[in-house]
Amino acid sequence: MGQQIGVIEKSSSNPGVVRFEANRNLTGMGHEVFHSVAEAIGSRPAAALARNLLSTGQVATVHVFGNMITVDLAKGCDSAGLGDVVRDLYQYWKPGMEMPTFDDVAPDAGAAPAAATAAEGVSGPEAAYLSLVPSTLVDRSRAALAKWKAGH
Repeated sequence: MGQQIGVIEKSSSNPGVVRFEANRNLTGMGHEVFHSVAEAIGSRPAAALARNLLSTGQVATVHVFGNMITVDLAKGCDSAGLGDVVRDLYQYWKPGMEMPTFDDVAPDAGAAPAAATAAEGVSGPEAAYLSLVPSTLVDRSRAALAKWKAGH
């Protein structure tokens, strides 16, 4: 789940430098440079991406400007797998992960509207509609209709 980022990996004329061009802007109009995970503080997309890239151990420095990510590779490392790190920045669920469970279950609210429609003598399609709409909204709608009819 989440949305993948479109990424194009581009080589550089400088050895040990790789550029990634993303299909979305990560910094606005500012430059951001990160030399360590400790410098990548906050929830900004550039900081989150820098934390992910620097934590791989393959990266020495990350520079982000707009949609361009420039990566200085650590000595002896290559760029294998770094494109996937950029692509999966906004992936919050991946195959193989367990879905979260929620212990607090909301009470079943379906019985109350059905009882109210039976008491009002409503049947057919209107009863089906009223069983799906919360009673507070039905009351507001009826009050607005009555107010409109009184003025016309």
